Amino acid sequence: MPGDRAREDDRTAPPLVQLSGVTKVYGGGEAAVVALAGIDLRIDDGEFVAIMGPSGSGKSTCMNVLGCLDTPTSGSYRFRGVEVTSLSRRQRALLRRYYLGFVFQGYNLLNRTTALENVEVPLIYRGLPRAERHRVASEALAAVGLADRADHTPAELSGGQQQRVAIARAIVTEPALLLADEPTGNLDSKLSREIMELIVQLNATRGITIAMVTHDPDMAAYARRTVRFHDGRVIADERTTPAGAAVG
Repeated sequence: MPGDRAREDDRTAPPLVQLSGVTKVYGGGEAAVVALAGIDLRIDDGEFVAIMGPSGSGKSTCMNVLGCLDTPTSGSYRFRGVEVTSLSRRQRALLRRYYLGFVFQGYNLLNRTTALENVEVPLIYRGLPRAERHRVASEALAAVGLADRADHTPAELSGGQQQRVAIARAIVTEPALLLADEPTGNLDSKLSREIMELIVQLNATRGITIAMVTHDPDMAAYARRTVRFHDGRVIADERTTPAGAAVG
């Protein structure tokens, strides 16, 4: 049957992300800090994974490795079958530019530029002409429900709206993997739910693979899978029924 063949193809294709025996050690000697102690982690295309753990558990270090913001001390990191640890700094920068999107707790928007101009920033690095940047960025803002706020600066937007702009900026390049680090950390419970529902919708309708670091079980409940870290190790990896399953 065609469906059976498709599932077989999914099993034989390389995963989007594969960490194998990854360690990360900061410093040396007695001052060495082991942030990751040999973790294995696979994330397939289309997944929405929540990464949880207490402070110092290694979850943020793992996110930095996945985002090519840091490199493992040892072990293997493969992205669609390509060994990332063997790439040059320039090649890792290109991987970030063309395949990864980032959303942070603090929004990281440019204060003196409009929402539209903020969303256009990744497209400038790609060398897109101005008219095309404007069109693509406008579509991304519309996708997060902010088409009518394109000319507003961050100071003229609420916290929830600023995070929506940040999400639009992250998806404007159509990344294969969206890395979200405590995306609701600065928001109240109502706005947090709205942002999580938007993330669920983007995962469901656009097929964007999402890895999200969070300390909040209520936010993690929106994911289809929860990976728990403790002392630099993965101690649990569970499939879940997401709270936002009906969204989108």
